[in-house]
Amino acid sequence: MENRYMTVKDRGIAEIVEKRSRFIATVIPIENEAQALEFLDSMRRKYWDATHNVYAYITRENNIERYSDDGEPSGTAGVPVLDMLKKEGLTNIAVVVTRYFGGTLLGTGGLVHAYSKSAKAGVEAAGRLEMILCDELNIECDYALLGRIQNELHKWETIDGYTDYSDKVKLSLYTPCGDTDRIVAGLIDATNSNIKTSVGIRDYFPSPV
Repeated sequence: MENRYMTVKDRGIAEIVEKRSRFIATVIPIENEAQALEFLDSMRRKYWDATHNVYAYITRENNIERYSDDGEPSGTAGVPVLDMLKKEGLTNIAVVVTRYFGGTLLGTGGLVHAYSKSAKAGVEAAGRLEMILCDELNIECDYALLGRIQNELHKWETIDGYTDYSDKVKLSLYTPCGDTDRIVAGLIDATNSNIKTSVGIRDYFPSPV
């Protein structure tokens, strides 16, 4: 299992015009193929009157890669969109590029350029996001040790969870799974073993950067 992967933050929409043809790219993050297919169906309904609804998607689940030229000459639409996603290192992503024909043929090279360019503009509109496989790290300590713990944690890449101030300080945060053991060791050393730690769930979380 990969510890990190790149996807997009949210839905993004971008439009370009090439020789009066409109290319509208819609991009979303997905978790599986079922979500991709649902998205494709919704785009076809939304742009039912379009000349073409070209798509490409990639999922980490089952390592699926799919595309469609949707009536454009073979290899001029879906493939360029898929290739762009792969070159950008993106996964768990679905893209639909909707075309309204403007009356002028673009040719093979023109189509490849237009579909790739519009899809990339859609990705930029959605915003890139790094997902990191993290462990939930729970810490319990006396108030007097909180400063030492915070100083130690500042040395590492972590994702904030919550802090509970009661009779003891209880912190919950997320640490990249490859660093968890070293972070715990550093905390124990910094506090002379006067803390309690436990590791909970392991899942992907958005990078704080």
